[in-house]
Amino acid sequence: MPIVAPLSPQRQAMNTPVLTIEEHHNIEAGAWFSKLSPKLQGAILSRAGVRRLADGDPLASRGTAAEEWCGVARGAVRISSVSLSGKQVTLTYAEPGTWFGDIALFDGLPRTHDADAHGATTLLVVRKPDFKELLSQHVELYEALLRLNCRRLRLMFNQFEDLNTRPLQARLAKQILLLARSYGIAQGEEIRIGLALAQEDLAQLLGASRQRVNQELKGFEREGAVRVEPTRLVVLSREKLLAIADR
Repeated sequence: MPIVAPLSPQRQAMNTPVLTIEEHHNIEAGAWFSKLSPKLQGAILSRAGVRRLADGDPLASRGTAAEEWCGVARGAVRISSVSLSGKQVTLTYAEPGTWFGDIALFDGLPRTHDADAHGATTLLVVRKPDFKELLSQHVELYEALLRLNCRRLRLMFNQFEDLNTRPLQARLAKQILLLARSYGIAQGEEIRIGLALAQEDLAQLLGASRQRVNQELKGFEREGAVRVEPTRLVVLSREKLLAIADR
């Protein structure tokens, strides 16, 4: 049975006006959203519409005006940019439970990156006027978003440090562990990563070539840490991956 907080008629005009039980759980269990007060959670949900996207559907483009704040209820949103040579580069994936788009709504500047659906994706979408109204009525939201952006900044610094100080082998193992935590589906002692990623996608996340990532993955397979399947990775030993990440 699909459920979501009641929506106004304006919100119901935004595609499908309900979330499934699984999608609603993904939002409520999100690391950031789950720490908000019930009052603020309800206020956000009451102003949110539901948007469903097919794989590859665009959500935002670099240089365009920011009009929405979004939470991922299912699937993933790929955040990407275009290099000077014209090649599209994936920077990160917004996983279920993740909220994004608030920075450009705060500073009023255009979007800095492209965003599109990676796989079938469901979003909760809060339009700019409603976002501003939430901020004006709930001081708690200011504080919560400040903490969220501090966490983003810390993660960004950690990524810069890893890129400049750690070998690709360690960075790849760490990235696989992060993907397993966000998208892992336990199957006995194995963990299948539900996010479909080609080796080129992994390479873009790590700032490396596909050939080098392929070489390292073969090494992980020989060590019994992972199994590589078409567009899927299966973690066979989290402990072995942790050991590789610490090298």
